[in-house]
Amino acid sequence: MLLSLLKILFFFAVVLALALGATWLSETGEMLRIEYGGMEFVLTPVKAVVALLVLVILAWLTVKLLGLLVAFLRFLAGDETAINRYFARSREKKGYAAFAEGMLAVASGEGKLAQDKAAKAAKYLSEPHLTNLLAAQAHETAGDRQKAIAVYRDLLSDDRTRFVGVRGLMRQKLAEGDTHKALLLAQKAYALKPRHKEVQDTLLDLQTREHDWKGARKTLKDKKAQGDLPKDVALRRDAVLALQEASEVLAKGNSISAREAAISAAKASPDLIPAAVLAARSYIAQKDFRNASRILEKTWSVRPHPDVAAAYAEIVPDETPVARLNRFDRLISANRDHEESRLLQAELLLAAEDFPGARRALGDLAERHPTVRTLSIMAAVERGEGADDAVVRAWLTRALSASRGPQWVCDKCHNVMHNWAPVCDSCNGFDTLTWREPDTELARPAASSTGSEMLPLLVGRDSKPAPTAGQGEIPDLSEPVQPHPPGPAAPEGRPAAASRAPRVAPGMVPRESDYDDGPEPSHTVTTPQASAPAHGGAAPAAPAAASPILAPVPETAPEETEAPGAVPELRLPDDAEPAPAPVLPADVPRFERAGRPEPALGPTPAPLDEPRMVRPDVEPLDEPAWTEGKPRR
Repeated sequence: MLLSLLKILFFFAVVLALALGATWLSETGEMLRIEYGGMEFVLTPVKAVVALLVLVILAWLTVKLLGLLVAFLRFLAGDETAINRYFARSREKKGYAAFAEGMLAVASGEGKLAQDKAAKAAKYLSEPHLTNLLAAQAHETAGDRQKAIAVYRDLLSDDRTRFVGVRGLMRQKLAEGDTHKALLLAQKAYALKPRHKEVQDTLLDLQTREHDWKGARKTLKDKKAQGDLPKDVALRRDAVLALQEASEVLAKGNSISAREAAISAAKASPDLIPAAVLAARSYIAQKDFRNASRILEKTWSVRPHPDVAAAYAEIVPDETPVARLNRFDRLISANRDHEESRLLQAELLLAAEDFPGARRALGDLAERHPTVRTLSIMAAVERGEGADDAVVRAWLTRALSASRGPQWVCDKCHNVMHNWAPVCDSCNGFDTLTWREPDTELARPAASSTGSEMLPLLVGRDSKPAPTAGQGEIPDLSEPVQPHPPGPAAPEGRPAAASRAPRVAPGMVPRESDYDDGPEPSHTVTTPQASAPAHGGAAPAAPAAASPILAPVPETAPEETEAPGAVPELRLPDDAEPAPAPVLPADVPRFERAGRPEPALGPTPAPLDEPRMVRPDVEPLDEPAWTEGKPRR
């Protein structure tokens, strides 16, 4: 405001001074006389001022004309002149216009147009650090990677564009899938600009892909120091990297360093389940059971997981089911209301053969949140309490279509993984796996991570198990459980054989057409085998057969493809003594009534004390009923 006022006052002062000067000159009576060559010029003061101004203008025009003449002569001589600068400004204007149009073409995704504009800009402009950058981006947009790489290499020669060239080459190697060279370029770019956020993230991602855990921890430390990561996120990721570093150190045989790194990771992030399990097992290896229990109980209070329970069971591996149930009460009490705690308690009660207690511990989980694990436990409870086979099969049938429960799910791509890993197998995301129930059941692992891993909890004092095809395997729930087939009773005068699991499943009676056209059928013979005892009394003592989820699967003979109606071949162990041929009761002449000669029977073991399965579409042979002792028609 004051400045504007001063400007106005100055303007009026100048006008006033000019007016006063003109008035004074007009009132002056003296004249200006100029004599030259005998001529005299008389000028009034006003005319003298005007003549002076005209002379100044003429002198200025003369100087300009002389300068133009000199510039023209220099232009003819090849020197830089104003004319050259005029044409240069015109070229520069056209070049910047082409550069701007090329940038717009790159932004809009028009690769071919961007390449044309980049070439035009390079023609008119003498700024290679700008035109090369536009050309590289134009080649990338057009999909011509080879030309883009060549231009990025040209950018390395200029200090102003060296970082841009390294970053561009890094992106090209990432697009090609060459992570090793991309990691080297990322390290160079990080050395040029350590505070560049994109380069930091790319370097950290590549280091985790290449399992450079030590370098990744250093990069993460720099990001934390610069304030690019929240404190809790930085601690969590550092714990994950420390865990993987400990795993590699342990694989090399340095258990002390691995134990220290695992303990550090578990303390930094108590909810990191693999770190807690590794630290606990390191303590167990050192016979430090107190610290192992403390770490696992702390992790269970934050996030219960079956792996934590399995590691807790390893602290005392040879205890009885009842002792294990009492010891696990401290772990369960750390987070008693959690679903995993209730499932764990139910499984421990099953191992202790407390089936009503297992039902109470499970509560309404089978109805409120039915999973394969929950429904399998209910099937075991029903079997242990002596329920009918139809009830058990109903629970197992529901388990076929039930959810598998919580699993390791990637929060980025929703990939389901069987075991935890720091990097997702699908999207290579770092620390993106969480223990939760997947949103979709489209992608399921081959086996649930809450199945066979929980068997150590059901194992009490070790016993000598019978040789089985797969120790600790859980029966496949994709097929319903079949009841025991009926068979002939033991003949009189011979002690009934002990109840043993058969090696070969009982055969089926051939159809009527087989009697007429096919060869004479022989007896279906089965080979009994002593049942495998449950580990530590884990199998419940119930009137029905043991639950399929609590007992190991007995070994069976390899299945062979046979013709329909054929009888399976008898296979005895090499060291087994041949048993005498069975003696049929005198009042049951089965083969005489059938009108066929009695086939010769080879050595067979003692018959089973369980019924023999008969196909419902074939009329059974006349034989004494195993329930009433009467012939059945």
